[in-house]
Amino acid sequence: MALLNIESPHLPDLCRTLDIELLWHPSLSNSSAQEHLALLDRLRSCEQQLDILCVEGFVINGPNDSGRYDLFWNRPKKDLLLELAPLAQHLVAVGTCAAFGGVGNIGEIEASGLQFIAAEKGGLLGADFVAAGGYPVINLPGCPTHPSVVADLLTNLVDGDPLELNDLQAPQQWFDMLIHQGCLRNEYHEFRIEERQFGEPGCLFFHRGCRGPLTSGPCNKLLWNQRSSKTNVGVPCVGCTSPDFPQAYPFFETRNIADIPLELPAGVDRAHYLAYKGMAAAAAPERLKKRKKLP
Repeated sequence: MALLNIESPHLPDLCRTLDIELLWHPSLSNSSAQEHLALLDRLRSCEQQLDILCVEGFVINGPNDSGRYDLFWNRPKKDLLLELAPLAQHLVAVGTCAAFGGVGNIGEIEASGLQFIAAEKGGLLGADFVAAGGYPVINLPGCPTHPSVVADLLTNLVDGDPLELNDLQAPQQWFDMLIHQGCLRNEYHEFRIEERQFGEPGCLFFHRGCRGPLTSGPCNKLLWNQRSSKTNVGVPCVGCTSPDFPQAYPFFETRNIADIPLELPAGVDRAHYLAYKGMAAAAAPERLKKRKKLP
């Protein structure tokens, strides 16, 4: 559904430009059940070429690794994925659930991502899986994935451009920077001007549970609807591109001891953080302190 919001080009134009034939999608296709089954038969027999297989949602493996909690024509859907994955030139996990298990990691359904369970390699296809095109599962995390990231990856794969993937098998181009790095509230963070109540012009990390300094993703590099992002309008980043999303503790509040967050920004050790933040708060410019006050 997020992909339908892509504007330039919009989705039909993107498919025409790249000469992509959409074989099937649960929300975008109108084929009958029998036509769908016939398509699957053609794919299994290699009569129909499968260039890019995009998978949305976690894989349900339960109960007891049978997959029978989630059936397609009385067969586990995970078995269908195991059949189709080796036939595809490229395999793409669209969304955090497909990439890492996401909300499926909570509960008893034995869910996983295609090639990860949270941050650990494995998942349905195993750590060593490589698609016919030479890449492992390409992860596009996000809840939802930014539509421009999906469009960019499809363009790269169709054009045959080389991809650089990070340790979580996500494209470096879009997942090589922290959400924090593009946040308009960075100056508040640097001088520890803290937002304790929503609506104050301060940093959301120290008390409001913002995951921006801990999470890699494109949200402040590619604005949503070409306009803004959560942090830019005063909403904390919830870390939806992280392999541990959703977190096991409450959103919108920061776990801390004596006002020091338990989880520090990526790459920062506790001793240096304590020393730096104390000095930074003392050196905060008056213009920032004054702006913090509510009317």
